[in-house]
Amino acid sequence: MEHNKAIRDKIPEIIQKDGYSCNVKTLSDEEFLVEIEKKLFEEVIEYQNDKNPEELADILEVIYRIAKLKGISKEDLEKIREKKATERGYFKKNLFLIDTNRIP
Repeated sequence: MEHNKAIRDKIPEIIQKDGYSCNVKTLSDEEFLVEIEKKLFEEVIEYQNDKNPEELADILEVIYRIAKLKGISKEDLEKIREKKATERGYFKKNLFLIDTNRIP
């Protein structure tokens, strides 16, 4: 069965313990960034389908790796998130924009 996707580091061991063989290759950071960004989309879809909190953890793991590949630490990512939240707000009020109209 073909998969052609980014995987976690221990997946080959898990596959072998389950009685299967697998072929993997190590990508350069640039190549892996392309693939892990695809993985982010996959993980978001899985969360939307399952609503499983483990999928949220997977999303975070993928986001942290993307950030690291772009030279951004978890701490710097958190600072960026906090700055944006301070400037534009959080999502605490559950607001839903229906439409906008130009004020004459």
